[in-house]
Amino acid sequence: MSLNSKAKAKSQASEFIELLIAYVKQETLGPISRLGRYIFFGLAGSILASIGIVLLAVGFLRLLQSETGSTFTGNLSWLPYIFSGLFGLVVLVIAVLGIMKKRDTRSV
Repeated sequence: MSLNSKAKAKSQASEFIELLIAYVKQETLGPISRLGRYIFFGLAGSILASIGIVLLAVGFLRLLQSETGSTFTGNLSWLPYIFSGLFGLVVLVIAVLGIMKKRDTRSV
C-alpha cells in the first residue's frame, strides 16, 4: 500500500466517524429535546388546569353557601360540599373521556 492510499483511507475513516457522530446526535439529541419540551409543557398545563379546576370548585362551593340564603343551613349544610365534589368528579370524567377519545383516534 502506498502512502497516498493510506492517507486516503485514514481520511475516509475520519470522515465516516464524523458523519456517524453527527447522525447519532441528530437522531438522539433532537428527539430527546423535543420530548423534554413536550413533557414540560404537558406538566405545566396539567398543573395550571388542576389549579383552575380547584378554584372553580371552591368558587362554586362559596356560591352555594352564600347565595342560596337559608336553603343549605342546619342539617343540610353538608350539601354544598357534596355538590362541589360532584362538580370536580364531572370535570375529571370529562377530561378522562377526552383523553381516551384522542387516544382512540390516534391508533386508527
